[in-house]
Amino acid sequence: MNSSERVLIVSSTPKGTQFFAETLRAASVFEVTTVDAVSQGRLFLRENTWDIVIINSPVGEDSGVKLAKEAAKIAQVILVVKNDSFGDVATKCDSDGILTISKPVNVPVFDSAVRLARTAQQRVRRVQEENAQLVKKIEDMRVIDRAKLLLVSSMKMSENEAHRYIEKHAMDMRSTRRAVADGILRTYEN
Repeated sequence: MNSSERVLIVSSTPKGTQFFAETLRAASVFEVTTVDAVSQGRLFLRENTWDIVIINSPVGEDSGVKLAKEAAKIAQVILVVKNDSFGDVATKCDSDGILTISKPVNVPVFDSAVRLARTAQQRVRRVQEENAQLVKKIEDMRVIDRAKLLLVSSMKMSENEAHRYIEKHAMDMRSTRRAVADGILRTYEN
């Protein structure tokens, strides 16, 4: 993992907390935060950004399933459950993308779960970045189209002339078409 990856461990048992934290640190997870109650976990989920959330179930009297489902909306989740409830919990959590592993946990299984969670989080991050770029492109196109429309209506240009006008000004000013379009909108919309 890289140093920007953040992991939240929710575990009410010191032994479990220690196992997960030490295993993650040995795997070069640089930022590990631990809490020992579901309420603290919810608070930390709201107040921070996490890449992976590990929940050692049960957390006190709570199964941790509801917290896992909440956390899965913003991070990759590994839910560690007792062996006798593994099947039921895994069935409830699979559709939310929650990785469920049963106790007792051994290091190779846990490492594999962390690798899967990390890979999934990296893929999600790439998709989010691509989505943000597409949203920006769409917004740029909308602004440019509005500017063209203003040039057509205010300056009596054809659409092709408006298009060439924006492109030429962008090249002449060594700027983007969006910046030129923003300038046109400021000029003609006021």
